Amino acid sequence: MSILSGKNILLGISGGIAAYKTASLVRLFIKSGANVKVVMTPASKDFITPLTLSTLSKHPVHSSFVNEEDDNSVWNNHVDLGLWADLFVIAPATANTMSKMSNGVCDNLLLATYLSAKCPVYFAPAMDLDMYKHQTTLESFKKLKSFGNIMIPATSGELASGLVGEGRMAEPEDIVAFIEKDILDKLPLKGKKVLVTAGPTYEAIDPVRFIGNHSSGKMGFEIAKAAANLGAEVVLITGPTHQKVSHSFIEVIPVTSAQNMYDATHKYYNNVDVAILSAAVADFKPKEMATQKIKKKTDTLTLELEKTKDILASLGDIKKQQYLVGFALETNNELENAKEKLKRKNLNLIVLNSLNDKGAGFKTDTNKVTFIDDKENITEFQLKSKVEVASDLLNKITKEINA
Repeated sequence: MSILSGKNILLGISGGIAAYKTASLVRLFIKSGANVKVVMTPASKDFITPLTLSTLSKHPVHSSFVNEEDDNSVWNNHVDLGLWADLFVIAPATANTMSKMSNGVCDNLLLATYLSAKCPVYFAPAMDLDMYKHQTTLESFKKLKSFGNIMIPATSGELASGLVGEGRMAEPEDIVAFIEKDILDKLPLKGKKVLVTAGPTYEAIDPVRFIGNHSSGKMGFEIAKAAANLGAEVVLITGPTHQKVSHSFIEVIPVTSAQNMYDATHKYYNNVDVAILSAAVADFKPKEMATQKIKKKTDTLTLELEKTKDILASLGDIKKQQYLVGFALETNNELENAKEKLKRKNLNLIVLNSLNDKGAGFKTDTNKVTFIDDKENITEFQLKSKVEVASDLLNKITKEINA
């Protein structure tokens, strides 16, 4: 999955011959999983039609402040467009448009939207060789980059004039690759490896039955996605669950029992920077597993149970450079029990939640947690979605390991 997946990308098109390439650019953004809207200068419509771009983006294309063909004269709000965007990509960026951008000229919808945008702005210059080398254009490049805009350099090749040289807009595939790399290079967990455990474990009684719990795996899967979205390479070790994830940075390792999860975590643990153990691992398992289905011959059944290996404690014992995070689901004396678990298992951070809190616990889309770290800092949060909890947790970890 591309890092652009789920992003809102606003594509600004100015009036140059390279505008014909934007149909392919829109398709590539859509293919990457992004949502795309298009804003055009009036001159750009001479090179590619709004209908083409609207069809590809599945959104209306805007090129003026009002839709003049509409009897109601609907206002196209440049502020809303600018705030909607996670990324603003101006391609092609002509000499004329860049000069206006660098000097605050605001005489069309694209420029008004640019001045309203709060997101990163990428611009891909496109013009003839002499225009590209002109001092005023070079000044535009310098000023736009000084404002924090990101330039996607033009390439050399045959130009519309017939000349061969610099000024050709980067190809759509290269524009997408440039933006993806730029985003990834700036992510705070780029180059880090994160191990996450999720879901329940099933401890077999016989070939048919097992001892398990109500964990859905939602929290662990959201943590894995949050870590991957920050650039980390993630190993997600999960017990049986209906949760799904598709992300190029996440490797999913399915397991069943506590022993399976123990073996998998120890296999990967030495090579990770962060380990977040959110799985609900069984504390006990049947001492003996029946080789055949147990028949219902009596009114009662006695099972002898034995402890499973404590995965979290075993990782704390061998911890070196890893930042180790555990979870504590408590029903009484929550804070005291969590603090004791933090120290006993040699953790850097423990995430406490309680079954006494409405909306927290298993099989919900929300959670109410408290962070307790090894410096005795305690941070309580209100009830939030598990997506938000995962974000809070990864923000905390990122600050700690990058401090």
